[in-house]
Amino acid sequence: MAIERITTGSTWEPKIGYARAVVAGGWIFVSGTTGTDHATGNIPESVTDQCALALQIIGAALERAGASFADVVRVHYILPKAADFEPCWPLLAATFGANPPAATMIEAGLIDPRHKIEIEVTALLPA
Repeated sequence: MAIERITTGSTWEPKIGYARAVVAGGWIFVSGTTGTDHATGNIPESVTDQCALALQIIGAALERAGASFADVVRVHYILPKAADFEPCWPLLAATFGANPPAATMIEAGLIDPRHKIEIEVTALLPA
């Protein structure tokens, strides 16, 4: 079975030793993704801007793997403050639309205190 690793130019990927996404056995595993601009290193201030940017990065990784948000079957949301989750709901509902995945929200610290949300998805490659 071939394994494909997708990178995005994040400074964290080589520093920590991970890929943004791994495609294996018909599945796409997208690493936890924060709203950090990989070109500039900037982290938006608001949780909704961070959420939108994280979704953009995830969407690009899914596309490179040959999938889309419609193929996501599982999502984990990690936030340092649970109260920050509700403002993201409209973005998440618009992103997943008629194809909502199974989901879990976890309140936990993130690697950089400026991060307000991290999103991890698992998708099934379309047939």
